[in-house]
Amino acid sequence: MSDMFDYLKWRGDITFSQLPINPVDTLIFSTLSYINFNGIVPDNPIDSVTLGYAAKAFFDQPDFSDKVHVKEDADLLHAAANTARFVDVRMCFYRSIFAEERETQFAAVSFILDNRSAVLAFRGTDNSLTGWKENFNMSFCESIPAQREALRYLDDFAEKNSRPLNLVGHSKGGNLAVYAAAKCREAIRSNIYSVYNHDGPGFTQNMMQNKGYLSILDKIHTYIPQSSIVGSLFEREDKHTVIKSRKIGIFQHDPYSWELLGGDFIYTDETSHGSQLADRAIREWLSNMNMEERSDFVEAIYNLAKSGDADKVSDIICLKNIPNLMGKFIKDEKNRHIICERLESFARSMGKIRHEEQLLD
Repeated sequence: MSDMFDYLKWRGDITFSQLPINPVDTLIFSTLSYINFNGIVPDNPIDSVTLGYAAKAFFDQPDFSDKVHVKEDADLLHAAANTARFVDVRMCFYRSIFAEERETQFAAVSFILDNRSAVLAFRGTDNSLTGWKENFNMSFCESIPAQREALRYLDDFAEKNSRPLNLVGHSKGGNLAVYAAAKCREAIRSNIYSVYNHDGPGFTQNMMQNKGYLSILDKIHTYIPQSSIVGSLFEREDKHTVIKSRKIGIFQHDPYSWELLGGDFIYTDETSHGSQLADRAIREWLSNMNMEERSDFVEAIYNLAKSGDADKVSDIICLKNIPNLMGKFIKDEKNRHIICERLESFARSMGKIRHEEQLLD
């Protein structure tokens, strides 16, 4: 079973001028966007450095291991920088915005391929509670700050560049890529060659009727693993392709687990039964909540997490922090009531879907 590292060994000697960008390349660019290139990659769309230079400067930092989402991101950068395909790709316009008070977590970086087409890679959700809360806000907001920042990023890049554009992203980054392409000006949209959404969530019903969104459906390439949860959230009109992963359940969201064959993914006919069940249950559950109830539920979870002095998702699931968090949960009657009520509602939705399935058997 091959992965991105195997692909780089197999195809790394062929430049982008010799072989155009393929789906695996877009996943690599999406994943590299999780790396903190602050102070290394220029923060404007004009000046640029090669990926090889950026990699050397990144690893020259004594604290580089603290500037990646997961350890494999650093390994991927190192591997890519040691290939003819990626080493001379130029990088520019690194932008990162984190504002807890505005519930905003956004980052993106652009790649110039052989001085012709460009790849704008949008970062997915990081480990911060702010980033995850912004994700959940999608369930009741017509747009979130990161989406509006993605649109601004695309506008700013296109103002200085007339190259054909490929927009890519993993997780929330995939959602941002689609949003920016759908909401940008027609003059920019006509210059977008493709949009690659790697297991990113969908949108609200209003987005499904947006003219810009409908006009780019044939340019959107959406990939979700067979047990996808994140990529199945909310609504979407674009067709999605199901791919295989070495992991199980929600852990299939990890792009390093996706199985490859040459310059493409290994496909399967449909998502797993468990993924389909979860998707139907979540849709049923959300349909039973109005926007205010969704907002209250997200706020209650966030307030509970913050009351335990957590800043990162990893702080919540750390075993030593669980007793303190449970103590806060027991004492916080208001938030406890909201959370329990919504979880009971989800359990009922799951039960209803299971019952419907049994009737059909």
